[in-house]
Amino acid sequence: MNDNATQLTFLFDVDNTLLDNDGIIADLRAFLSREIGDKSQARYWEIFEELRRELGYADYLGAIQRYRAENPRDPHILRASLFLIDYAFPQKLFPRALDVVRHVKQWGRAAILSDGDAVFQPRKVERSGIGAAVDTVLIYIHKEEQLADVSARLPCTHYVFVDDKIRLLTAVKKIWGERVTTVWPRQGHYALDAAEVAKYPPADIAIDRIADLLQFSRERFVTKAGH
Repeated sequence: MNDNATQLTFLFDVDNTLLDNDGIIADLRAFLSREIGDKSQARYWEIFEELRRELGYADYLGAIQRYRAENPRDPHILRASLFLIDYAFPQKLFPRALDVVRHVKQWGRAAILSDGDAVFQPRKVERSGIGAAVDTVLIYIHKEEQLADVSARLPCTHYVFVDDKIRLLTAVKKIWGERVTTVWPRQGHYALDAAEVAKYPPADIAIDRIADLLQFSRERFVTKAGH
């Protein structure tokens, strides 16, 4: 890092930003279909969505626990937890994702700012190699509601927030204003949902893939609106 390290902080989301979470879910669906069958798999995803509405974040392991409570004599579901915990996360990193993290660290801090549960999400960050690549890992229930805590932990002059969800980019921009440059990698099903995207104003910077940031200079991030 250079002398400007404390002046710029890059905040990266994980799922569908640095890591192909859609690909992980597709693999989990295929695994569950083999292990417990399509009907039981459908019930698992119903439980998963119920939990997401209750908790405000994705809880894959919690859904397994609740499914097991409904089906205490089904031993196959126990293998799903091992499938997730032991998953080969490095294989699902987007091309050059960690190179991007190293690239921006020449101008300041790199941190993870993610939503998620307290077990699987940290596991995913560490096993993928993302945790070792960044300076700090912050995982909240609703990260857009915790920006005061983020500022206290990572004080700096300017933030760069990189996330595939335009809703969250908009929320953070509304709170931090000119203190933040929002970067939208158009990856994953949230970014490709045209109807959802149309509800929000554009991000300061939009890119097709996370690796595009390797072509960016420091000035691109600190100039107003990324221009």
